Amino acid sequence: MATPMEEDLPGAEAEAAGPAPPPAAATGGDGDGENPAPAPASPFSDSDSDSDDGGEGGDAADELRIQALEQALQEQPLDYESHVQCLRKSGKIEKLRAAREEMNKYFPLTPKMWQEWTKDEASLRPESFEDIEKLYECGVQEYLSVRLWRDYLDFVEENDKSVSQCSPSGLTKMRNLFERAITAGGLHVTDGSKLWEAYREYEMAILTIIDDDDEEKAKQVQRIRVLFHRQLSVPLVDMESILAEYKSWEAEQGNANDPTSNFDGVPSNVVAAYKKATEMYNVRKQYEDQLSNADASDGDKLEEFLKYIKFEESSGDPARVQVLYERAVAELPVSTDLWMGYTSYLDKTLKVPAVLKSVYQRATRNCTWISELWVRYLLSLERIRASEEELRHVFEQALQCSFPSIKEYLEIYLTRVDSLRRRMADGLDFQLIRQTFMDATEFLSPQMGTEDLLLLHAYWAKLERTLGNDLAAARGVWENTLKKSGSVLEVWQHYIAMEIETEHIHEARSLYKRCYTKRFSGSGSEEICHAWIRFERECGTLEDYDLAVKKVNPRLKELMMFKAQQEVKVDTHVVPKETTGSDFSQKRKSSKIPTKQQPPAKKKKDNPPKSAVLSDDHGSKEQISTGHVKTGEVSGEKTQASMEVNLVDGSRRENTASKESKSNFYSDKCTAYMSNIDLTANEEHIRRFFSDIGGVTAIRLLRDKFTKKSRGIAYVDFSDNEHLEAAIRKNKHKLLAKKVSVARSDPSKGKKNREAGSFSKDQATSGDRGETAEFANRPDKEIPKDKPTITGKNTFAAPRSVVKPLGWTQKDEKSDVGAEELKSNEEFRNLLLKKCVDLHVAIKL
Repeated sequence: MATPMEEDLPGAEAEAAGPAPPPAAATGGDGDGENPAPAPASPFSDSDSDSDDGGEGGDAADELRIQALEQALQEQPLDYESHVQCLRKSGKIEKLRAAREEMNKYFPLTPKMWQEWTKDEASLRPESFEDIEKLYECGVQEYLSVRLWRDYLDFVEENDKSVSQCSPSGLTKMRNLFERAITAGGLHVTDGSKLWEAYREYEMAILTIIDDDDEEKAKQVQRIRVLFHRQLSVPLVDMESILAEYKSWEAEQGNANDPTSNFDGVPSNVVAAYKKATEMYNVRKQYEDQLSNADASDGDKLEEFLKYIKFEESSGDPARVQVLYERAVAELPVSTDLWMGYTSYLDKTLKVPAVLKSVYQRATRNCTWISELWVRYLLSLERIRASEEELRHVFEQALQCSFPSIKEYLEIYLTRVDSLRRRMADGLDFQLIRQTFMDATEFLSPQMGTEDLLLLHAYWAKLERTLGNDLAAARGVWENTLKKSGSVLEVWQHYIAMEIETEHIHEARSLYKRCYTKRFSGSGSEEICHAWIRFERECGTLEDYDLAVKKVNPRLKELMMFKAQQEVKVDTHVVPKETTGSDFSQKRKSSKIPTKQQPPAKKKKDNPPKSAVLSDDHGSKEQISTGHVKTGEVSGEKTQASMEVNLVDGSRRENTASKESKSNFYSDKCTAYMSNIDLTANEEHIRRFFSDIGGVTAIRLLRDKFTKKSRGIAYVDFSDNEHLEAAIRKNKHKLLAKKVSVARSDPSKGKKNREAGSFSKDQATSGDRGETAEFANRPDKEIPKDKPTITGKNTFAAPRSVVKPLGWTQKDEKSDVGAEELKSNEEFRNLLLKKCVDLHVAIKL
């Protein structure tokens, strides 16, 4: 099944269906069916040329295009499409040969490409037999192709003088080549009989040239007979015709038999093998019929191949399984499922070094982007005891590939280090391990965080200490890590664990002294403090223990106080959300009821001074009672009216604020966060920065509220996750000569900080000696337990449900339900005031 790219290839460049990275994956099958291959076109035709008359101007343009393609391939040698285009444009045989050789360095060529190449070379350089023979050798090792094997056999038979003259060396060479072909494709159910037939025809031709040597003739007859017997024991198509041909040949040799009887004159052992092969073919025929469907998609073919392979594996014949895998990868060369299954089967079952090397080499050339294949390749080479030079070459090839994730490169590095460590007994220098770790750190650090690299650093420090016998170098690994990520708790823990393991107690204690005051995420700060106390209890003297306690206790108190402050801030911020739900519908109704307006003079008299006004995070202002308005100065009727007005205004302000917050809300589901942006950059600069990947839907450059200048931070929305991942890979790239940081935006991480930060420290100590200070100097039993009195809009630190909603009557107050609700709200208010008092006392101390 050819891709559009393949259909445009002219002549010798046709069928460029080799493996390509997804999504443009092409099939590599050569279609060894019953239909003969079409005659190759001239290798020098150039249908893609832009010149109409082939003049000097057209040749010059083609030369420039070829030079541009060659330059592109030097920069990106793994670009499959550039290789194909280079083949298209190469009209001269020298350039065409060079383009083919360059492409074959990085990608396997399809069987048809090998057929075109060999035929071109044979027609133009018939004297270069050895070079063309090498081309055939390379071609038959890439993919299983019965047709390419037939071409190879015919070429050697016709052009090798020792073979054509039937010299002993020539006969041996040709028979060995036929045996290799039978081993490679003789078990091919549909096409394998072509190789057997070619082998028999060659041996029959040898029989005809033997003159008077009866002994030699008898040996040759027996050779042909054995070939028939071998073929009849293999499940192939059209087994009946092969049996009939065998009986006819035996009759020619003087062994008469009854043509109407299937097995007359056939040895019993051959009959038994033939019947077994026929049964095997009948079982496999259903799978072969499914694979022969020309209209089936690649996905359907893959599914059928996997079913077929599973069946062959259950039969327990490794040779048949291997041939079936070869057939599958020849048709679907970029199927990772096939290559993963093939290599895994060989590792577990066949374990032949030459076969393993060949299959892994082709697997990684077809699917360069699968890191697991490279890891298996390295491990397989180590199992068969490959040389260090070969292992290093494969490792360096793996690093040149493009993997989807940076962590896959880490796995490649770790696999390399594992191999070096295991082979240190073979005389390897430890400097190889050290250099590998240094290269890994340099390569991975710009794109991976310390948390991800922690495994690499811990492994490095351990090997420096155990294999390198250099404790100073191990400490250097951790010290360099601390310079970059000293705020990561796990780095300190691993460093300290190493010192304790090596019984360097003093050095471990020094590390605890260095890190116990640091701020770690979560409860890390408390953990390191408790770890130091536990360490001194188990390893230190009494003086060391006392010193640790002396230093750690104040730090723990400080952390507890900070945690209590954060909890109070969060609690006070969440109070309105928890208490307004039940009264919300009543407030909405009350906002429509007209209230009795106070005269302007009385409003001015009742309002407290501006110094007693606070703003919440929605912009609304609530007044705090600080002694300017005393309880009882305003009548109950005026108090109720003031409360009603406050309730209506508060409801309107909340609705307005909620609408504004919704209009400015961003989900950041597919958003990149940019920082360290040059202050002169604008939205257009950022858009051009991501122009190579595309997908930008919106850009939000944060600016100063007053100066309107850039703050160097921006949020960039993308259309989908694929474009976002590509944008993140541009981390540390330069924008206006300044490296910018690009990461995935995650608003959930800052949600708690935003909620806690909205209630400031000044708000928590309301009024600086205000109402909180008044209660701080009074014992709890003197706090009034009766019904709270609220004057005007002084509702700060009181549940909103305490404020009497519109429609409240004296009868409702006397009801049990109203009294119970009022008691519950009063307890909540007293609890909140007590927390404020505790916070005030703590800050004062």
